[in-house]
Amino acid sequence: MMSLLVRPHAPDPDGTVLDITPESAGWKYVGFRVVRLAAGQRHEHREEGRETCLVVLTGTVSIESGGESLAGLGGRETVFDGPATSVYVPAGIGYAIRAESNAEVAVCTAPGSGSGKVRLIRSKQVETRGKGTNTRYVRNILSDADAAESLLVVEVITPGGHWSSYPPHKHDRDAFPEETFLEETYYHRLSPPQGFAFQRVYTDERDIDETMAVEDGDVVMVPRGYHPVGAPHGYDLYYLNVMAGPRRNWVFRNDPAHDWIVRQ
Repeated sequence: MMSLLVRPHAPDPDGTVLDITPESAGWKYVGFRVVRLAAGQRHEHREEGRETCLVVLTGTVSIESGGESLAGLGGRETVFDGPATSVYVPAGIGYAIRAESNAEVAVCTAPGSGSGKVRLIRSKQVETRGKGTNTRYVRNILSDADAAESLLVVEVITPGGHWSSYPPHKHDRDAFPEETFLEETYYHRLSPPQGFAFQRVYTDERDIDETMAVEDGDVVMVPRGYHPVGAPHGYDLYYLNVMAGPRRNWVFRNDPAHDWIVRQ
């Protein structure tokens, strides 16, 4: 089985440092790309048959798409500096990103028919999940209550010494309303950036059981199974989740061995 851990590389001419496609991942729904642009650099693309959510990770950019021209987007120095600014682009609509400063943008894609329109997304509301050392802070960018065809996108901050996506949960059965099937990527950033975190992906049958030390800029692919994350003391962890599947609902099941944790 291929490794579920994908590390970034030096920027391609168009700024791409990570590119996960359904073909490279061996699955059907989720695509995830990160582009790193110098001030003044452009990145242009069109996703045929796939809707897109452009998440400005750091820096400031302008985006042109579908007749819309949006300037001054973003502004975060790091992903830990407040909420993301994002832009939704329907399937088949081209877009052009121009970096107004050095910038990094996540390109999140999933199947779409082209319905909807280009729109700006500002995710300001913060949801606190868990308690004690299971506390983490969540900002939805595209939840299952927001308009989109396939994509679910969310960013999470996990303080150092805390756990996240915990107790271990999964969403790999197309059995709504008990559970939904959603492929998922985790894009990890750390503060300070020389840190590391741990993520395990495992199934009930243990036909997948991989534990990874993730560093700043790494992606973990979750085709199925449980997928908890731990942030060591002293290093805060950010991750951007992209999910998609045959039904656009996030319904998960905790690992029965650890479900007692939420029933205390």
